[in-house]
Amino acid sequence: MPNFVKDVEHLRQRALEKMEDGAVTDNYKGDAKKTVEILNEALATEIVCVLRYTHHYFMATGVHAKAVSDEFKEHADEEREHADLLAERIQQLGGKPDFNPKNLLERSVTQYVEGETLGDMIKEDLIAERIVIDVYRDMIRHFGENDPTTRRVIEQILANEEEHASDLADLLYINDPKTGEAEAQDPGTTPLQAYGGESKDRTVVKQQETGDAEKHNKDKTKILKQLRKMGDKKNKPAA
Repeated sequence: MPNFVKDVEHLRQRALEKMEDGAVTDNYKGDAKKTVEILNEALATEIVCVLRYTHHYFMATGVHAKAVSDEFKEHADEEREHADLLAERIQQLGGKPDFNPKNLLERSVTQYVEGETLGDMIKEDLIAERIVIDVYRDMIRHFGENDPTTRRVIEQILANEEEHASDLADLLYINDPKTGEAEAQDPGTTPLQAYGGESKDRTVVKQQETGDAEKHNKDKTKILKQLRKMGDKKNKPAA
């Protein structure tokens, strides 16, 4: 078994030096300043996600509005928890969490898009989640073994974002509220493929259940049309 404690007095003396640095000790292999900058970008991203999900929660209308709005609310709460985790880690590294709204969108890796219909809201949130997933994976590779604590924080958040993306993909699979039958093919694990989206720097997985591109496009149009009709119900007067 390796002996990590060779000279207790030496370790104590080293710990007493630069005590104001807190968790950042001499054998910290990362770049604390750069890490704080990266984490502040992630923090801005999470705040923008909180705002977008919260807006969608209040504005969701249509046949499936209640179930979808509940999902939006749950995601907003979890994104807020992510922001807290990031802010705490930034403080531990001797930095200052940047909550200044002035430059929020400039630092965020995702956009704030409200969407006009329920379908638009779901799609914009899913696009944002997929962007965040790619960025956070890059962050995890960047931190590696040089900063395992920060890496684990991002890994924890990433796992949650992947759940969000899966939830939103399921919401795009519309059922007829009267018959309960599927309106179109389940997009499954490649939801954006069914809506004309592409994943950057990644080979798009071919659909397993059908190779008919024409039918696939018809399914896409049908789903989006159904979603827009659901969102447009808010403009109709009550009976």
